Amino acid sequence: MEDPIPKDVVEKVSSGSPPTRKSLIEKLDNWSDWSSWDEVYRTYSTFVWHVARKSGLSDDEANDVVQETFIGVAKNLQKKKFDTSLGSFKSFLLNQARWRILDQFRRRKKTWQREVSFQGDEEDDRRTAPIDRCADPNGVELEKLWDKEWKDQVMELALRRVKALVSPRQYQIFSCYVLKGWSPERVKEELGVNAAQVYLAKHRVGRILKREAAKLTEGED
Repeated sequence: MEDPIPKDVVEKVSSGSPPTRKSLIEKLDNWSDWSSWDEVYRTYSTFVWHVARKSGLSDDEANDVVQETFIGVAKNLQKKKFDTSLGSFKSFLLNQARWRILDQFRRRKKTWQREVSFQGDEEDDRRTAPIDRCADPNGVELEKLWDKEWKDQVMELALRRVKALVSPRQYQIFSCYVLKGWSPERVKEELGVNAAQVYLAKHRVGRILKREAAKLTEGED
């Protein structure tokens, strides 16, 4: 298992959110600003999909959740039902996704009930509705899952930025030593570098990662 970024970096990233800066969300009032809408969709669609899948939905059901969630986001923003001064986009998006996830479970339960009515009596364990066999998507478990996925996405975005800012060689050394948890000796042997290069990459890339994480969390509610 990969060793996470140094503790101080993780704490900084974990306390924040993906880039929901007010300036970006407020731009969505302008329906002709397709670039801002595209940025929001690209940033959050995969995140919502992963949460839907991990809550117990299938790939197709998760795809429906993503589409319906962002349609809901667009409609609510159009009706001015989200105000950046009153709450976080994170909570707003969670509510939008939660309703759609629940809708998928309800649809699945209705389908299951129709099938059971045709099949007649079944064993008790098979007669348990799918929604009742899954973690409650309306309660604490979904919020925990949401928070974890949110933090993971922040880390992924920060690392993506860092990768574009440093040399491939330095990122490779940093990845092996810090992310994968290799010993300095293994890094030197496998990559053909010396101790100075290993520690230089660790501190230089780590410093840039902290900076990029700070940018992602800047101005968050």
